[in-house]
Amino acid sequence: MQPESVQLDRAEREILRILQSEGRISIVELAARVGLSESPCFRRVRALEQAGVIDHYSAQLNQRKLGLQVTAFVQVSLEKGDESKLHTFFAQVEAEEYIVECHAMSGSYDYLLKVVANSMDQFSELCMQRILNFAGVKDIESQFSLRAVKQSDRLPLAQA
Repeated sequence: MQPESVQLDRAEREILRILQSEGRISIVELAARVGLSESPCFRRVRALEQAGVIDHYSAQLNQRKLGLQVTAFVQVSLEKGDESKLHTFFAQVEAEEYIVECHAMSGSYDYLLKVVANSMDQFSELCMQRILNFAGVKDIESQFSLRAVKQSDRLPLAQA
C-alpha cells in the first residue's frame, strides 16, 4: 500500500526547495525568500513536518574528510523461503553502521547495499567476516565507485 501524496502549492514547494539545500535557514530568512510573513511561513513549515513531508533534519557530512575513502555497491542474493532469516538480515543491515543504504531490488539479486569503508582492507573484512555471515546470505558481488559524479538527497519538486 502506497502512502498518499500531498498536494503542495507554490509557496510550499519553494519552502521545501530552500530547506533541502539550507536546512539551518532561519524562519525570518525563509519567509523573506518565499515572500511570506514569518507566522504563516512558520505554520506552513510546521504543517509540512506534521504531514511527514519534512521527514527530519540532518547535517550532510564529507565522507572523504572523515577518512571513508571506499564506496562500494554490494549486490546480495539471499536463500529463498525463510521469513525469520529475512527479518534477522534486515536487523543486521540496520545495525551495521558502514552500510549506509539498503534497497530491495528487482532483477538477478535481492538487495543492493551502499557500503563505505576507510580502506580496501576494512571493506574486505566487512564483507568476508560480516555481510557474508548475515542471516540467509547466499552470495554477494561488489562493485566500487571510482568517483561520485552526482550525489544528492534533494528531491524534485516541480510536480509535487
